[in-house]
Amino acid sequence: MELISQMIRNTQQKLKDGNGKPFLIFGYVTVLIFILVYSLIKTTHNNLYNLAWLGIPLVGFLLLYFSKKKEDKYYKTYIDRIISNIWFVIVSAVFLISFLAFFIQIPVLSILILLLGIGTALTGLRIKFQPVIICGILGMFSCILPFLVNGYEQVLIFGLCIFTMMLIPGYILHSKSKNQHV
Repeated sequence: MELISQMIRNTQQKLKDGNGKPFLIFGYVTVLIFILVYSLIKTTHNNLYNLAWLGIPLVGFLLLYFSKKKEDKYYKTYIDRIISNIWFVIVSAVFLISFLAFFIQIPVLSILILLLGIGTALTGLRIKFQPVIICGILGMFSCILPFLVNGYEQVLIFGLCIFTMMLIPGYILHSKSKNQHV
């Protein structure tokens, strides 16, 4: 029993140490693309620039792949697979909603904020880390914010929500990891 308990503690610590990187990578990529999309649409009034959102998974996964190549290899545990499965489902739903938004009018930004908030909160619950849980729940509740503004300003709200859900927990996890390795 002690061996199993120790493996679970090690996995949770490893997740706390390493989960800051995906949050930071996807948070920064999303924020940079949101600035690009907002600027281009605001100045040109051409909604085709929304296609730039497709750069998030492309750039994000490439950066994540290359950042993980430098890390030590480790065995995937049950908890690792749970986190991976959670994000696989969330990302699949994000792709589906984003695809549907090209054909039907739906509140895509609100739905994406809700989905990403759920993924963040579930990750926090799985690694038992309060700041990630809180940022995820704040993100979930902030999905109503785009309804309070009109037009291009919804993209600004989306960027603020991503900052809250991804970058803040990413920095907290990253700094906690750095402090523990010093």
